[in-house]
Amino acid sequence: MTCSTSWRSASWGRKAGLSDAAAAPAVLADTRRWLERAVIGLNLCPFAKAVAVKDQVHFAASEAHDLVGALDAFAHELDDLLARPAAERDTTLLVLPHAPLDFLSFDAWARKAERLVRKRGLEGVVQVAHFHPAFQFADAEADDITNFTNRAPYPILHLLREDSVARAVAAIQDAAAIYEANQHTLRRLGPAGWAALGVGASR
Repeated sequence: MTCSTSWRSASWGRKAGLSDAAAAPAVLADTRRWLERAVIGLNLCPFAKAVAVKDQVHFAASEAHDLVGALDAFAHELDDLLARPAAERDTTLLVLPHAPLDFLSFDAWARKAERLVRKRGLEGVVQVAHFHPAFQFADAEADDITNFTNRAPYPILHLLREDSVARAVAAIQDAAAIYEANQHTLRRLGPAGWAALGVGASR
């Protein structure tokens, strides 16, 4: 799992490219539930719980159905993140419920977002991680339970500040061990245990 260094309760203000009022609350509620029950509840990201209480993660949702719309929403969230101090907004989860359900197609979208960051000269300032309902590690079968360390109810582009990532990693005695610990956690939980968390999409 790509483990972010801070999380924030959603602020659902309407912005350019964001979902309509009827859809956004359900999408973001599902995402928040996944964060609380899976990412924090299973300790998939050791950094998450401590920063959740600081209210430093912003959730946004976009109704974009194509790459152009998704990148427009991403650019908006990128600008909005960097316009604020880290103490107010340290990271953003951009939820894209209409993005491709094929993981490799969405992975290509994420690469385009990374390219946009580089084109703006922000490499080393912001990094992009991503989650997807069908995430699959290159060396794993599609039904391998360990894939769920990076599975979310909807496709998500995650914007992180590099400085925050570096500080969080430095604070962990063995950050490299997180990946193995997460695999062990998911194998112990099993498919039935994951299903019992109730962290799927509701729409």
